Amino acid sequence: MPLIPKLGRGRGIAVVEVYGTIGGRVRESVYARLFSDVATSKRYRALLLDIQSPGGSAAGSELLYYSLKKVAAQKPVVAHIRNLGASGGYYLACAANRVTALPTSLVGSIGVIYARPILEQLLAKAGVEFSVVKGGRLKDMGGFWRGPTEEESEKLQELIGEVYENFLSVVKDGRSLPDEQARELATGELFTARRGRELGLVDDLIDFEQSLQLAAQLAGIESGKARPRWLRPRRALSEKLTGRPANRAIGANLLGVDLQRLLNGGLYYLEPSALLGSLDD
Repeated sequence: MPLIPKLGRGRGIAVVEVYGTIGGRVRESVYARLFSDVATSKRYRALLLDIQSPGGSAAGSELLYYSLKKVAAQKPVVAHIRNLGASGGYYLACAANRVTALPTSLVGSIGVIYARPILEQLLAKAGVEFSVVKGGRLKDMGGFWRGPTEEESEKLQELIGEVYENFLSVVKDGRSLPDEQARELATGELFTARRGRELGLVDDLIDFEQSLQLAAQLAGIESGKARPRWLRPRRALSEKLTGRPANRAIGANLLGVDLQRLLNGGLYYLEPSALLGSLDD
């Protein structure tokens, strides 16, 4: 559990940094506990969410989103996007009362992607064959040892469509956008924050310090009296020594996503370029 410093009475603004890939450096269970602390503690009057993330796991993004909604039900939440708040990173921002960013920050990438390698040709060249015995005709759907059938591709597209609609509903609710307008924005593309404000994705073009003052204002704290406190997860000894998350060994990453996850495939609220080198490295 994170350490929460003692604060002056009634002036605390919790600041939580979401830096990196959700499901990677941003570990869902750890950050969910941080947000729970903020929601229930009387020492904090507001939360400033400091986002620098290309997104990540769809399930992880949803978990943190609902954790943030619980905070927002109790006290003001401001999401400040530094350079990048894409896909799952933007998903989290939709839980906030206000979204701020610098004009040239990048926001959006609203959509879902499924990524997995197909190693059929590589395995054949290496003389490796897979023997698969299954119960259920689609049980090996998504196996990396072969490409998908036409039926499997259709099934997968249905699954992706359902998760996409979930993301779309979060954007519509969080940004108070009509369905048609939200769908026009949910193409997976990135926008500058300046353009994002015109489209309804961003509220204010301001920096971090101004976002902190905005959080204080929303919390009813007198100007200049807010006391920000950064809440960060405890780092394991191995992470302090290597600079890498404790749940990742050196050399375990492949193209910014660990090898096991890449082989398994998965649904991601992730800006695609992050697959070639994530913020976790």
